[in-house]
Amino acid sequence: MTQRLHLVFGGELVDPTKTTFRNTDDIHVVGVFPDYDSAHAAWKSEAQRTVDNAHMRYFIAHLHRLRDEEAAASSTEELDT
Repeated sequence: MTQRLHLVFGGELVDPTKTTFRNTDDIHVVGVFPDYDSAHAAWKSEAQRTVDNAHMRYFIAHLHRLRDEEAAASSTEELDT
């Protein structure tokens, strides 16, 4: 079974209509989650916690979409043996 990892992160934006962070050193990494449902729950919790700050935004990155499953593994990647 293929694992579908999701990263939840957020921070303060320069402009609430854009996606440029005010300070990338201050990005809050909530965590990496094994499925979309748990990532969405974490995203929702952080978004609700910071609802009073219009410049704060949280995002879900679909880490599994960043890989090409058909490509050969790199020398630093664990291999299934």
